[in-house]
Amino acid sequence: MLIQILLDEMKFYSYHGVLPQERKVGNHFVVNLKITVPVDVALVNDSLEDTINYASLYKVVKREMDTPSHLLEHAAGRILSSLKESFPQITAIELKLTKLNPPLGGDVTSASVILSESYAS
Repeated sequence: MLIQILLDEMKFYSYHGVLPQERKVGNHFVVNLKITVPVDVALVNDSLEDTINYASLYKVVKREMDTPSHLLEHAAGRILSSLKESFPQITAIELKLTKLNPPLGGDVTSASVILSESYAS
């Protein structure tokens, strides 16, 4: 049996952006994460060791958000790669990385990228 774990609206102040000013001043970002993992044992044992600790997921995302990138795609790709490496039991990931108020020369609430990947279980 598989379960999906969601961490919604993780908020970060980070320094991602192509423009030098973005990397100097920073901006607000939001990350939404959905992972799929097998949970057969956790359903029976009620033990954290048989699933993925949500705080551990957050720490991986935060570590990557603290490392500046020019592109949202690059930052999102690093998060996805780090999650796969840290939690090999993950069978699928969907990640949405959003930059609030991007400097696009107009009134734009946000710009986002969504990455998703499934792995053989």
